[in-house]
Amino acid sequence: MDKVTIIDYDRIYKNFIDEKYLHDGHDEYYYRNLQVKKPEGGWRHLRSDEIERLVKNSNSATNWDDIWVTNEFDTNMVRNNHFFGMVRIGRVNNKVLQYHDLRVPIGITDSSIISCDIGDDVAIHDVHYMANYIIGDRSILFNIHELSTTDHSKFGNGTIKEGEDEKVRVWLEVMNEIGTRKIMPFDGMTTADAYLWAKYIDDTKLQERLAEITQASVDFHRGYYGTIGESCVIKNCWILKDAKVGPYCYIKGASKLKNVTINSSEKEPSQIGEGVILVNGVTGYGCRIFYSVVATRFVLGDNCNLKYGARLIHSVMGDNSTISCCEVLNNLIFPSHEQHHNNSFLISACVMGQSNMAAGATIGSNHNSRATDGEIVASRGFWPGLCSSVKHSSKFASFTLLSKADYPSELNIMLPFCLVNNNTAKNELEIMPAYWWMYNMYAIARNTSKYQSRDKRLRKVQNIEFETLAPDTVEEIIEGRKLLEVWVAKAYLRKKGENPEKYEYYDLRDCGKNLLDNESETVKKLEVFGEHMEKGKRKVRILKPLEAYHAYGDMITYYAVNTLMRYLEANPELDMEAIVNSMRGKRLRKWINLGGQTMPEEDVDQLRADIRDGKLNTWDEIHHRYDELWKNYQAEKLHHAYFALMFLYKDETDVLSKEMWHENLNKAIRIQHFICDQVYESRKKDYENEFRTATFRNEDEKIAVIGKIEDVKFVKQIREETEKFVALIQKYKNTH
Repeated sequence: MDKVTIIDYDRIYKNFIDEKYLHDGHDEYYYRNLQVKKPEGGWRHLRSDEIERLVKNSNSATNWDDIWVTNEFDTNMVRNNHFFGMVRIGRVNNKVLQYHDLRVPIGITDSSIISCDIGDDVAIHDVHYMANYIIGDRSILFNIHELSTTDHSKFGNGTIKEGEDEKVRVWLEVMNEIGTRKIMPFDGMTTADAYLWAKYIDDTKLQERLAEITQASVDFHRGYYGTIGESCVIKNCWILKDAKVGPYCYIKGASKLKNVTINSSEKEPSQIGEGVILVNGVTGYGCRIFYSVVATRFVLGDNCNLKYGARLIHSVMGDNSTISCCEVLNNLIFPSHEQHHNNSFLISACVMGQSNMAAGATIGSNHNSRATDGEIVASRGFWPGLCSSVKHSSKFASFTLLSKADYPSELNIMLPFCLVNNNTAKNELEIMPAYWWMYNMYAIARNTSKYQSRDKRLRKVQNIEFETLAPDTVEEIIEGRKLLEVWVAKAYLRKKGENPEKYEYYDLRDCGKNLLDNESETVKKLEVFGEHMEKGKRKVRILKPLEAYHAYGDMITYYAVNTLMRYLEANPELDMEAIVNSMRGKRLRKWINLGGQTMPEEDVDQLRADIRDGKLNTWDEIHHRYDELWKNYQAEKLHHAYFALMFLYKDETDVLSKEMWHENLNKAIRIQHFICDQVYESRKKDYENEFRTATFRNEDEKIAVIGKIEDVKFVKQIREETEKFVALIQKYKNTH
């Protein structure tokens, strides 16, 4: 533990940087001067009469010649302060700054100021210790105990300064507790960056290059000052140390902000509230962090919320996400994650966005061996239900819904849009594929528009695929259909007394496809069991395999036609015949969800190669590559949609004939009407549930509280979308 020592009086402001770190004739103010915007007209020394009035106003300075002001300087607004070292003060006049109900005079009172630059029209009152900071114009600093910067400040970046030991570098240990996927945080990090770094941990050259790029992204020289942007309000706070605060940020009652960057702007202001502790991290633009939150070693994306005592440690949290109350440790969380309940835990996981954690959900925090926890990987749309508990190591396909249960063993759920249930009475794991599509259409249909409407970002650095049906999820659907074909065939052969293991994979698929397409009554009588989805020997029962198989087929058809229609609308110079004639090659089968942005695996591999080879040398260049890939994505998605539709015809190299095209257009219309009807029926259940209506004394009270189903916004929206979709199909029906 460091000891209290006695040093010379002038060390309170001198030697901010050790002399051995001053290079090329620079003094300790060199980097400070680079950061400061010189006011119009410049600074000047105080006049003798101004010094006299300042002294009468109970101000003191180690050297009045070190105090610089502008031509607009009202000494009456500067009272009872102690100035140490070089302090430069912008315009001070007899006016007041107002923010909400807080009104404070411009000027400086009852504060200790050490080597700081203060902008125009700033109000600083009762700041007990303020050292080495640059304060932007029109900012309010009121009742702060400590506001200081060290010469080696990194402001939350995982970099080190000249002369520092490697052991002081801040790392984020994401996705597991043992630190084998550690990454360096940096200002501007996206979930795509974090996933690229943490996932491909076996690519040692990539790891070295990303570390080099991150270290080079920040000047390693010592001596940079902390900054408070223009029009910030910081009041009633305890400690801000090595904190970089963006413009228009509002901070009230924070306990400790140390080694952090708080990004903020006029159009996307961030807010930090009472009792908050943020240490070693970076927040994005437009974030709101309130009520006793504790976050250490973290990166927050843009438009994120941390509230009500949430604990976020060693984690990256994607854009548009909200976490309240709960404990979140060692995670990489993609955009649009929701977690609201005090008794939910998310430990050592990669959750790929559009996810929701229910109350009592315990994802990965229960040890199931003597070793440290393993990992959880959940594709987008993960929804563990009330009081569900999942062990490491487990993996979940997209839009997996876990029913309330304590799942006793590790899971590898390969069927997307499914419901998983632990049937303790039968000692079986039950899985219903395509559950969302068959029984909860309201939720799945609303998914895309819900997350799009919640995306309040103005500067969209992280590209996000919001569509529920996209190449990544559709590939899972295709693989799910193949699994159902094999498992149905095995069930059929077992019932016949044959050994299914003697059959080849493709023979089993052909048998299962024939049964599912042509012998529905036979399939309904089969006991179908899944394989390799739970550790252990108990049965994994597949519920409603026939219905799920055909639901998967409808989802592929709808995805394909919808994608083709949207592409035609976005490219009116094309027609369907031109698109069909342009289709060459085969379906790209491997897609990566890179932090929310969907891209072919081959593009990710090329990205990694270009980073390794030095073709991409900064994070800005890497982000530019993401944007280039995003521009190509709609065309790639179109190609994938076309050949996904061809998959249903088995031969992906065929051309979509006019007859096949019309068949699928008509089928898509039928599916759209099904979606519209099911949205209504799903929502209608809530209105007809006798227990939900039991609290109302009559129908009028019920309508006053929950309204009429016909007035539900999304029910109206889906009906309008159905009309537009059908009209769009009719428009293009005769173009091929």
